[in-house]
Amino acid sequence: MPESPVSHHARQMTDDEGGMPEQQQAPPGLTAAMDPVPDHGEASWEGHGRLEGLKALITGGDSGIGRAVAIAFAREGADVAINYLPEEDEDAHDVAGWIEKAGRTAVLVPGDLREEQACEDIVARAVEGLGGLNIVVNNAGFHWARGEEGLKGLAAEDLERAVRTNLYGTLWISRAALKHLGRGDCIINTTSVQAYDPSVSMIDYAATKAALNNVTANLAAELGPEGIRVNAVAPGPVWTPLQPATKEPEAVAAMGKNTPLGRIAQPAELAGAYVFLASPAEASYVSGTVVGVTGGLPVF
Repeated sequence: MPESPVSHHARQMTDDEGGMPEQQQAPPGLTAAMDPVPDHGEASWEGHGRLEGLKALITGGDSGIGRAVAIAFAREGADVAINYLPEEDEDAHDVAGWIEKAGRTAVLVPGDLREEQACEDIVARAVEGLGGLNIVVNNAGFHWARGEEGLKGLAAEDLERAVRTNLYGTLWISRAALKHLGRGDCIINTTSVQAYDPSVSMIDYAATKAALNNVTANLAAELGPEGIRVNAVAPGPVWTPLQPATKEPEAVAAMGKNTPLGRIAQPAELAGAYVFLASPAEASYVSGTVVGVTGGLPVF
């Protein structure tokens, strides 16, 4: 069986030992400054109409996994609203261009998920721009790796940002979206392999991702009677701006080498899991599930 264009490209982009060049950015990080620039499926994703006519909101949709999901959703026939921080405006407009090239509507809804009212406004602006809402992808996240300091290196402002972005933001966006979702619609959360195998350097991030596993199960139970499916994707190490923006250069270079597949993932390699979970035909009986895309690291 021939190798997929994405996985072939992913191997080409890593060094002989599976890593990336040492590099660093200021948070939140930008796509164009990365070396190499990640593969979001721009040249490889082929749509098959699996989300035709649906309307999706993706938080953190300007870069990384969110960007790959936005491109894939658009090529599968969905109109897409993306949320992002105002300082990520350059990346967001680039993503909007890819959505429009697919012949779909792109809606830009900047805003900080750490604020409850901002989450309400983000959903309202997305619904207004799209004319409705069927799919919510809670993808935005924040972490700050602290070497091996663990709890000793945990600053209050970093803990606050991680919890409010990763957990509060997911809950507030989901709550605001409920009034617009109906039977057959879905919510997809982004958790992490860190929920199952937490790193000492990311104690707060790992805790929020474990919490999101529970949120996914709780919401699936609550919303199942209404016909709304709730699932999650748990990525392993993925080549996104968050990595050089929140890790030391040597840690960036080592990412993915500990996986059984021996390398970091490209964002495009995550998109298929989200498309599957969003598809009302393919995942009609899938709810309360966490799909691991981890390069072989266990998620159980």
